[in-house]
Amino acid sequence: PPHLSKGCSSILCSKNCRTLRQATEPMSTDYNPTPHVIPEGENATPLGVVGGDCTTSEKLIIVMCGLPATGKTHIANRIVRYLSFFLDIDTRIFNVGDYRRRLHGARLPADFFDHSNNEYMAKREQACDAALSDLKEFMKKDGVRVGVLDSTNSAHKRRAHIREVLADLKCKIVILESVCDKKELIEQNIKSIHMNTPDYKDADQDAAIKDFNRRREMYIDVYQPVSNDDGSHIKIINNETFVVHNVRGYLPQKVVHFVMNLHLVPREFYLTRHGQSEYNLSGKIGGDSGLTEAGLEYARRLADFAKDVVAKKVEIDEKTGKEIRTDRPARLWTSTLKRTKETAQFIKREPKTFKWDNGDELDWVQFEGRVRRNLDELYAGVCDGLTYAEIKEKYPEEFARRQEDKLTYRYPRGESYMDVTLRLETIVLDIERTREPILIVAHQGIHRLLYAYFMGMPREEAPFVSIPLNTVIALRPHAYGCVEERHVLLSKEEMLKDGQDEPVTSMPMQELADKAKIRSEGKESYSLDPMNPPSF
Repeated sequence: PPHLSKGCSSILCSKNCRTLRQATEPMSTDYNPTPHVIPEGENATPLGVVGGDCTTSEKLIIVMCGLPATGKTHIANRIVRYLSFFLDIDTRIFNVGDYRRRLHGARLPADFFDHSNNEYMAKREQACDAALSDLKEFMKKDGVRVGVLDSTNSAHKRRAHIREVLADLKCKIVILESVCDKKELIEQNIKSIHMNTPDYKDADQDAAIKDFNRRREMYIDVYQPVSNDDGSHIKIINNETFVVHNVRGYLPQKVVHFVMNLHLVPREFYLTRHGQSEYNLSGKIGGDSGLTEAGLEYARRLADFAKDVVAKKVEIDEKTGKEIRTDRPARLWTSTLKRTKETAQFIKREPKTFKWDNGDELDWVQFEGRVRRNLDELYAGVCDGLTYAEIKEKYPEEFARRQEDKLTYRYPRGESYMDVTLRLETIVLDIERTREPILIVAHQGIHRLLYAYFMGMPREEAPFVSIPLNTVIALRPHAYGCVEERHVLLSKEEMLKDGQDEPVTSMPMQELADKAKIRSEGKESYSLDPMNPPSF
């Protein structure tokens, strides 16, 4: 009938008959007069939903609590890093020690922490109140989601005062107490503090440890453990036992889940790309090609490195000063792609027996490989197997979009760096909870994100991090950051051509690239490197 709109598959008749009629002319399949447009642009990752956009009204304040050398600052830093990197949540730590150093200096004697000295107590309370005031102002800002007050907060009275000051913010407040009563773990934490905290910078180790122990004893005398009277709280005991009291909500539960994966045992892990692949040599991105001869040579050298470095614990005899090397359990992870498996093929898998820190003996297969799809390289979709020149020729618009924002750009029918970030969250949780050293043989895109996370880099700089071929990057996280050491197993002279160099014109967002290069290599500018092709 003429009163029916053409182009619809079925329409309710507007006349008295009220019957469904089938349209005689079907709508064009590409007809879309009101498309769904996302702010990030066509074929990009919508950042607003990466990290739980449904909780934008929820705000959380975490109040750290515990004696010195119980890992409070380490836990606080890990929480903030996780929430900001993976959930894109604006989060900040307010460390009372930093305020105390700014107000009264860093090199203070242990007597400064004597709770019976009214003058020193007033100065310490001044630092606490300054940090608390800044935290309160921070949490009032739009878009701010999480704040962490990092201090001992050793008394019920002090914790009640904090809740009272913050009460008008209407934020959820959770006290997180770290309890550590294992002597060997406390000693490890104290040594780590001596090496990394500004309080003991350049100080003699024995004198620093003695001073810190005096400081700790002064807190022990007055410390009051967290109880139900303190309200919502999480209690971590030796990173083995967890008590969660009245903790509710999306963000608090994410924090609970995350801290249950943490531990305070010093550890290290090793990142390496696969050896040179056939696609590397021909300039193609992606694919599932095998290794070249140069790639196989790197694989052989990596096997020696795994045996001599990754699987060895090195200690210095305090009496003789000699180096003592003993076997230690080690893990091996690869992606599902052929080039990573071939890179790990020469690493020996040997059965051994090790004694754990709880006294148990366990049969162990050294470097028993674990193949993980989460470690697969960023998928280039329709561009998989093409060179950059071919991408520019066949898909000029896509090539230009990638230049504008490499972090959120998604290859057609492929992935973006943000997509890969989401699938790496479980990998990071595994790394956080694992105590044995891990050798991770993966890809440039994967290691850029892992490196950026542990080194505290902004997410937007991750796509430009320098991850060279033929190099093992050792990372050792600690309370105040992460120590990095790079081992080149196959030199540039031996590795003359990578084949994967990206044309200079395709380097997007030069300023971010420069920053990432400076952070990851300490150089002053970005330059193309045949051992570090900036692919994907």
